[in-house]
Amino acid sequence: MVSQFWSHDPTLYAPPRYRRACRYEAFVPDPIAGTEFALEVRLAGLIADAERAVQQLNAAAQPALAPLARLLLRTESIASSKVEGLQMGVRELARAESRAETGGKAGTTAVEILSNIDAMELAIYEAAQAERFSPDEIRAIHRRLMERAGNSHIAGRIRTGQNWIGGNDYNPCGADFVPPPPEYVDGLLRDVCAAINDDALSPLVTAALVHAQFETIHPFDDGNGRTGRALIHVVLRRRGMAPAYVPPISVALAARRDDYIAGLTRYREGDLAGWLEHFSVATGRAAQLATAYVRAVEDLMRVWRERLAAGSAPRADAAAWAVIEILPAHPVITAPVAAAATGRAKSAIHQALAELEEAGVMEAVSASRRNRSWEAAGLMELLAALERGDLPKKSEARR
Repeated sequence: MVSQFWSHDPTLYAPPRYRRACRYEAFVPDPIAGTEFALEVRLAGLIADAERAVQQLNAAAQPALAPLARLLLRTESIASSKVEGLQMGVRELARAESRAETGGKAGTTAVEILSNIDAMELAIYEAAQAERFSPDEIRAIHRRLMERAGNSHIAGRIRTGQNWIGGNDYNPCGADFVPPPPEYVDGLLRDVCAAINDDALSPLVTAALVHAQFETIHPFDDGNGRTGRALIHVVLRRRGMAPAYVPPISVALAARRDDYIAGLTRYREGDLAGWLEHFSVATGRAAQLATAYVRAVEDLMRVWRERLAAGSAPRADAAAWAVIEILPAHPVITAPVAAAATGRAKSAIHQALAELEEAGVMEAVSASRRNRSWEAAGLMELLAALERGDLPKKSEARR
């Protein structure tokens, strides 16, 4: 802890008690790079089980199943937003995403959630590939997250003032938690990056440490939680544990949000084992959920193929088959997006969408011919259950 002084501000528009000078304690964590510690046997086993679950999830990955990878990444991003109180109905968000993909407008909440998807994509496909991960990559993730937000002026900018959590809106005196003063932030972020680049600890332990430390530093004025959860996946991707499929850890964290916040608090109080236990359980649960849903979506795709074969039964090289393959990545899709994703001609795509609609694989969202979109039959129900953290029902794919 470092003792800090908050200056008197007679010009502040606030009740008099908040304009007074006061002292507060800011928390400055110890560095984590090069950390060495011993784990008790039970906790080490729990961590190993969670890592094994993530590896088993990724063992099922194939290049042809890339749309399932985006489905899981999308789910992780949506759940990470939910932790921050940003949530929309599954169908409503998917339709907003479809509009945004073709240049249309989406509401403020939808834009923030979709920006989180963009930031996660940047984190695992670009930032995680950096030879030496640095604060520049962290700023890039944050910039992508915040560039369309109402406070976009802070996008990618490390804070230069004191922030705090809880208490009042005017000063940090009496706050629940006060992160390090701004002059400590740069050095602490470099230490976090050094930990990301190190491989002395297991991937899961590193991810847990990096995330908790980043949340403790709170280096931005907004967007810290979502950026910090993206760093979990940066670590898992860099260490080769999740080369294809992102375990939607935020689904498990959002389901027990109070316990998640309590775990971060315990970490700051020195209870590393308690935090590692909570994080490992969440990761293992997320990997098991993801594995079950990958299988459920594969089953649903088989149902779609059966319906198409029983209907117009197009040739093996027809565009309709190609559209089915990309649907998990685009729960609501338009003709332009389908054409871009499959590389097929627009005329072939329009015929494919008509065939898929007739076969009951897709349902038209609107009757209008202009800017028309289609929803993949049965997929929304699966997505809604996954985002709730529920295991899929065996009959779900055939509904």
